[in-house]
Amino acid sequence: MSIKSRHIHLPIAGLSLHVVEAGDPRGRPLLFLHGWPESWRTWEGVMGVAAADARIIAIDLPGIGESVGAVPGGSKLHLAGVVHELVRHLELTELTLVGHDAGGMIAYAYLRRYDDVARVVIMNTVIPGVAPWNDVLANPYIWHFGFHAVSGLPETLVQGHQAGYFDYFYDVLSVDPARITPKMRQAHAAAYGGDAALTAGFDLYRAFAQDARDNVAFAEAGPVGTPLLYLRGEGEGGDITTYAQGFRESGIRHLTTALVSDAGHFAQEEAPDQVWKLIRDFAARGLPGDGVGRAPGLDLDRG
Repeated sequence: MSIKSRHIHLPIAGLSLHVVEAGDPRGRPLLFLHGWPESWRTWEGVMGVAAADARIIAIDLPGIGESVGAVPGGSKLHLAGVVHELVRHLELTELTLVGHDAGGMIAYAYLRRYDDVARVVIMNTVIPGVAPWNDVLANPYIWHFGFHAVSGLPETLVQGHQAGYFDYFYDVLSVDPARITPKMRQAHAAAYGGDAALTAGFDLYRAFAQDARDNVAFAEAGPVGTPLLYLRGEGEGGDITTYAQGFRESGIRHLTTALVSDAGHFAQEEAPDQVWKLIRDFAARGLPGDGVGRAPGLDLDRG
């Protein structure tokens, strides 16, 4: 899909961030964070169907794609700090922060650490230290968490084989693998083509233990009032009510959940129209009530 976009490289927190914008520069902003093994390009479908009056911003995470310089160790709290510096640099207000996979973990750290974001959307991920985190770690089908956390080994084995290795995850975790197009697969593989980019990606996993400690500390510090929408591909598996309970127990006061039908882990590429509608409707709402409830335009799980 071809979209009219603006590409810039900004010096942020000692790094060079690749920032892509589409839509109305004066519109209400939405900032999108990708996961692994992806790049900013994972949001192209959503950007292509987004309302023309919205300001859509997507970035390559530090060290990945065209962003230069990494956050050593991959701490989501430190990465949230980089995103916060970007938000300040761009003077974004009334911001909706959207994160998928590891990007969702960064978005969660952001909402716990900073109070300058209006709302947060987290997609298709489990949050370290937040239930059902321990159950996910114990699941033998989540073998790659442990493999990616080994120092140096995944870089050695995956370098030169990015396309084939990434294809495994696209094929296994999506409802219809054909929706992750060859062009998109090639773009994502290229974003991790260098050794430093591979390390930046695997460091996201190596930081999980520290991320869990940080998030447990946040929960102990008290609740947070930033509205949160949790989206999960219906075909990915896992009981969304369990995730909702974990968020509530960790202090998320205003929670909404929704399933993306006919989509798996890569919902933004599998069903971009549906994902955009859910995000748009959530961003257009006022402050929701406590817990999980039904709202116009959202197919909600009550938890």
